[in-house]
Formats: sequence, structure tokens, C-alpha cells
Amino acid sequence: MMDAERFAEISWTLCPHLRWKTQFYVETPAAPPSPPDDGFFWCAFTQTCLGPDGELVEPESCASPGRTCYGTGQVR
Repeated sequence: MMDAERFAEISWTLCPHLRWKTQFYVETPAAPPSPPDDGFFWCAFTQTCLGPDGELVEPESCASPGRTCYGTGQVR
């Protein structure tokens, strides 16, 4: 999937626990987040690139309320 699709405003329902490096930059907030150069994202619960459900953490996969750990950090 292309970065333009991964960061499309249409899917701007990201889990509030998704973190990325550029979110800590001081600038006008952008929605959706602009892609970082390294593509590195992490979960606030696990502090790694894998979520509590063991799946990869990135906008594409963390934008679905259907994901088992979405918004809670608990695997349902």
C-alpha cells in the first residue's frame, strides 16, 4: 500500500494509542499525520512496533475499531 493511501484522511480513525516520531514535533498539527522518513510507529501500551494483539502497529492496521486491542490495549 502506498503512503498516500496509508495516511488518507478517509481512514482517520486511528487508535489513540498509536505513536509516531513526528507527532512530537512542534508545528501545526496535521490530520492525518505526515509519514515519517523511517516508517516507525509504536503502541503506547507495548512500547514496541507490535500491538497487544501481536500485530504490526501502523496507521493502516491501527485505524480499525475492529482490531481486538483498538483503543483499550486489551485483547478481546
